[in-house]
Amino acid sequence: MTTGLHPGGTPQDPPPTGNQPLPRQAPIGHGPLPADNRPRSSVITARAAASFEPVGRSVATARSFVRDTLQGWGFADIVDDAVVLTSELVTNAVVHAGTAADVLCLRSDDGARIEVADHYPEREIPLQGAAITMSSPDREGGRGLQLCAALASRWGVDYTPTQKLVWFQLDLPARPVGTRAAGPSLPAALLPLADGRVRVAVVQIDRTGSIASWNEDAEELFGYAAEQVTGKPLTDLAAWPHTPGTSTGIAEALRLSRWEGSYGIRGADGRVIPVYASHLRVRDTGGEPSTVCLLVRDHERAVLQTPLRGPAPDAASTPDGQNTDPFEVFIGSPAPDDLDGLLQRTVERARDMLDGDSAFLLLATDDETELEVRASTGLPSARQRFARVPVEAGPGRYGSARMPAVHEDLQAVPGAVPLLSGTGMRSVVTVPLKVEGRLTGSLGVAAEGPNKYSNEEALRLQFAADRIALAVESARLGELERLRRGSLSFLVEASDLLAGTLDRDQTLALMAQMTVPTLATWCAVYTIADQASDPYLSYVLHEDEELIDGIKSLLSKIAPPDPVPTPGARVWAAPAEAAHQAALRTSMRSLGLGEPTRRVSSGIGPTLATASAVGGETVVLPLVARNRVIGMLTLGKPTDEHFRQEILELAEDLSRRAALALDNARLYSERTAISQSLQRSLLPPDLPHIEGVEVEVIYRAAGEGNEVGGDFYDLFPIRDGVYGFAIGDVCGTGPEAAAVTGLARHALRLLAREGFGGPAVLERLNSAILDEGARSRFLTLLYGELWPQEDGSAKLKVVCAGHPLPLRLRQDGTVEPAAEPQPLLGVMEDLELYEQTVTLDPGDVLLCVTDGVTERREGTRMLGDDGLTDVLTTCTGLTAGAVAARIMRAVERFASDAPSDDMAILAMRVPGLQKD
Repeated sequence: MTTGLHPGGTPQDPPPTGNQPLPRQAPIGHGPLPADNRPRSSVITARAAASFEPVGRSVATARSFVRDTLQGWGFADIVDDAVVLTSELVTNAVVHAGTAADVLCLRSDDGARIEVADHYPEREIPLQGAAITMSSPDREGGRGLQLCAALASRWGVDYTPTQKLVWFQLDLPARPVGTRAAGPSLPAALLPLADGRVRVAVVQIDRTGSIASWNEDAEELFGYAAEQVTGKPLTDLAAWPHTPGTSTGIAEALRLSRWEGSYGIRGADGRVIPVYASHLRVRDTGGEPSTVCLLVRDHERAVLQTPLRGPAPDAASTPDGQNTDPFEVFIGSPAPDDLDGLLQRTVERARDMLDGDSAFLLLATDDETELEVRASTGLPSARQRFARVPVEAGPGRYGSARMPAVHEDLQAVPGAVPLLSGTGMRSVVTVPLKVEGRLTGSLGVAAEGPNKYSNEEALRLQFAADRIALAVESARLGELERLRRGSLSFLVEASDLLAGTLDRDQTLALMAQMTVPTLATWCAVYTIADQASDPYLSYVLHEDEELIDGIKSLLSKIAPPDPVPTPGARVWAAPAEAAHQAALRTSMRSLGLGEPTRRVSSGIGPTLATASAVGGETVVLPLVARNRVIGMLTLGKPTDEHFRQEILELAEDLSRRAALALDNARLYSERTAISQSLQRSLLPPDLPHIEGVEVEVIYRAAGEGNEVGGDFYDLFPIRDGVYGFAIGDVCGTGPEAAAVTGLARHALRLLAREGFGGPAVLERLNSAILDEGARSRFLTLLYGELWPQEDGSAKLKVVCAGHPLPLRLRQDGTVEPAAEPQPLLGVMEDLELYEQTVTLDPGDVLLCVTDGVTERREGTRMLGDDGLTDVLTTCTGLTAGAVAARIMRAVERFASDAPSDDMAILAMRVPGLQKD
């Protein structure tokens, strides 16, 4: 990939020529859209360009390039759409068109334009209205254009004689900020609640994202002294509510000129404190940028929340004198542009409208069987967020969320509203949110005193709920669409990563790293070796690395979840219960209330931190591949946090992909282990020690994962004082050649020890190879017998059957063949072979190689026998090991490419008698 960054400016149109690009297709999309008629000379403030080779991995690289570019420009709102469209268009270029892809990103004030060009202009895109239909998303060249039509603000296609260019424009959503406004005077009863002493934490973040200053209110709110956190990244403390495709990450939020919203800060006690924050980007006199963050407790958000823009009518009446409910005044103009903001404002306003102590809003799942807590005030929101309750909690109208209900005293009907259990609330009124008769949610207001509400308050709350239901449902659908797009991009990248490895341990690590922290705070992967084995804890990951060991220790002490093949996520309460019990026992021992222990104070911190880390909701998803449960993916949240349904559905989709990848890695590992075990059985055992002779062997098998190929060697004792040696080459490489290798090596040992001489041994081996029939392969073989002599020399009898001739290196540096060529084995039935006698004097070296050494090539050049002889002449005086190493280095340096043939080198040297 080649990239280039271009400074901002106005692009200049090229001079008109005969090769001027001509549009060949109008945009298609939501109805009859006109062609893009904006002038190409609109102001471009930044550019980034990259070229990608026509290989499959370029698609993932292009996605990363576009994502990094747009996030660097602060365009997080359109990143996911841009990544999906780029992925499809680059796939068309590098996979279908088979050419390099040129990607150009152009930034303007109102959005970004992405251009993808390939070099195959003859492969035209069907014109709109042509006979070829583009309705099938599986058609080649169709899905990418359908996505352009569905997601892009504008798009089009340009042709030149050398390339085809598809471009799309994504506009930024309008987000007006900074408008000054003032709210009306309100009675004291309608003012938002705050603690008697409102604390505003002021935290300054430097260019790197680290904390530069931390005021006293921050110390009081979160429990950290300034010196404990100064210099640490804010991400170490922030519990950012990140969901793919639905929100900006904290790093992006800190780089924006202004930002407001809710997230959490992990306090010194390990609990997450919900806060409302206002970020302002500033620079000092030296031009150094930083971000000032103002934070208050979430229920005091009115202290920092930007007031309504534009004038607001009086809370009690409208200009025509008609009374207006305060709820409408607060929600009306303008409503928050995000779902969480709209829901939070709704519950706050509902609580104030009915003078309650708390309020909550739940949204219904798609099948209308459960309600999910999405916003609350006056309640422990971190504990309740995303908790789920059934729509039909009991018989009658008061047990159904589909009808308004008033409970005058919850103590008289314990458990009537599970959400309020243990909160101290006594009276509650709940009403449904409905759109076109379909239940979309439930809104409730509660008070600490009994008999607070009647049917009159229920009617007022129902009227408000009816007015807000459509806006809430519209915002919810918008969030779901953004989540769907983000999920698509997430799953595409996850599939690429999982498909890129067949290593089991790396697959396990990828599974965990993809879920933390995107989907969960911590993750554990259990694997099951076979049906008779228990689940085994194979991998644990937490977003805070310091907590991994504590979680691993905790999980190892409790029984693993049952390997149930039922699809979907199921809640697993054991980790949270075990963590809480361990933390309770540790705390009691530290107070002297439990059983005595030697030293417990040092373990209190980690135990409490572990309990907080796994104290929230934990779910288990089965990993099912080929109709068998091969493991479980366990996802967890910290104390008082729950999973939202959309995240669980995304995790279920990821678990299916991960299960198949893990099973493929398991099968590959098993087959590789079996293959390597069988191959190792074909290699000879350790070489024997021969008194008076140095021996060295170097063996290299061609092909990835092969330990044995068609070349082989052996050195073995025949009887006292006599040793056999062999080096051979079976036609071909890989497992088929290795099979003949095993036959040859074992046959040589057996026949030689039966007393047969060299020619007889090879003749019988030739018959055995021919008996293999269609599986037989011809074999070149150098076989010999070695007798060390008392005078320090060595006597050899050798037979060279079609093999490269052994070379003898004398002490004076001369090199000569030590045998004559004879017919190879496995071709003719009747062979007449003979052996030759060679005497190695002290200092002489006998070098035996296979043709993978002599036929080493670089282009048209080949090492050959002459090249091998030249290298051997430089080895005078070297040991056998040094000779073999020098030959191998010469072979490797002769060509830059990896060897395509097996290679074996056998060097024997007679050092002579040692003098005292």
